[in-house]
Amino acid sequence: QVQPAESGGGLVQAGGSLRLSCTPLRHIFNNYEMAWYRQTPGKEREVVAAIDWRSGRSHLVDSVKGRFTIFRDDAKDTMYLQMNSLKPEDTAIYYCNEFKGALDIAELTNWGQGTQVTGSS
Repeated sequence: QVQPAESGGGLVQAGGSLRLSCTPLRHIFNNYEMAWYRQTPGKEREVVAAIDWRSGRSHLVDSVKGRFTIFRDDAKDTMYLQMNSLKPEDTAIYYCNEFKGALDIAELTNWGQGTQVTGSS
């Protein structure tokens, strides 16, 4: 089974930027709604940002609004998460997957390895 591959994570100082990438997506999931998720030890995975692949319309959780941007390149079947003004509390493993609703994350399967983002103070 083909899994999505996340990349672009790293260690950055507070206020720094990273761009995460995830591919392939449309090739794997029969869903036009895609999202970035993050998880920290001891906590459940949470959605960070979601995008409608057809319209490009996006939604972000309040904690990242104004700092993160989600967008996609249809030709490359790649989704991105531009992360600016990173904070220590953004530290997590970031994953991509289809989006079926913020309350249905536990039902999702076919997770990739994720990419570690660490924001240092």
